[in-house]
Amino acid sequence: MDEEMGRYTIGELARRTGLPARTIRFWSDSGVVPPLERNSGGYRVYGADAVGRLRLVRTLRELGLGLEAVRKVVDRRSTLAEVAAAHVEALDAQIRVLRLNRAVLHHAVCRDNKTEGLSLMHELARLPAQERQDLIDGFVDKIFAGVEDADVLVIAGFMREMPPQLPDDPTSAQVDAWVELAELVSDADFQRAMRQMVLHGGAGDRIDFGLNVRPLVLEHAGPAAEKEIAPESGAGRAILDRVVPTDLAGTESQALLEWLDLVAEPRVERYWELLGLIGDRPPGPRSVPAFTWLAAALRAHR
Repeated sequence: MDEEMGRYTIGELARRTGLPARTIRFWSDSGVVPPLERNSGGYRVYGADAVGRLRLVRTLRELGLGLEAVRKVVDRRSTLAEVAAAHVEALDAQIRVLRLNRAVLHHAVCRDNKTEGLSLMHELARLPAQERQDLIDGFVDKIFAGVEDADVLVIAGFMREMPPQLPDDPTSAQVDAWVELAELVSDADFQRAMRQMVLHGGAGDRIDFGLNVRPLVLEHAGPAAEKEIAPESGAGRAILDRVVPTDLAGTESQALLEWLDLVAEPRVERYWELLGLIGDRPPGPRSVPAFTWLAAALRAHR
């Protein structure tokens, strides 16, 4: 065929573009690079624009576009920008899935999970954002059912604060945290403990203890627990007196003790820690050891 006349056979196009003849033939059959005509021998003949068209097709295919998307671009039924934007969105979704899969597999390597555990973790980690939020909302709705106290319902709002989605590149700790949180809120015993905490005592007591006593507990009882000062010792009593007034009535002491036992539930603190981990927020100081220490001191000396 006369190349100077701008007519090429498949073999000539292969030499000019470096593409295998079978690839050109496949793209031709797919309608991406159609021939102008067939010669008397039945061979396909392509026009002068075929070389540039083939190079464009090769570039788009190497970038991962499907043949239908490529056909729309070369036929000018869609602009390159439109097709590229759609492909970028698809690639972003694939990248998120791949990163999540990598985190799940890394978790399996580090923790040596059983097959059943890995399957559950993968299923939970890939839940859509709305389904994850629904899981948390269902838990909060259950433990706060029938509660009308506005101050208490503020806490319910805080407990619903799930991040809109796992980060694009979640760490193994974040994947672990989400899976652990999902398992925690599905645990019937934890649900009962939270429900008891919500319903226990007067709202005034809970709010007062939370606002006034908690800071003192963390300030004084926290260091005492870290230093392993015995709650029943004389030093323990001196620390107790800095937190709880010595003239506190017996009924108020009992209410405080019941509140301390409730907030010293490690799983409750873990709930907040897990929310923070998923949202990439630094963990706050541990409070359960301080509450446990103060409760022991209160029992020993009052």
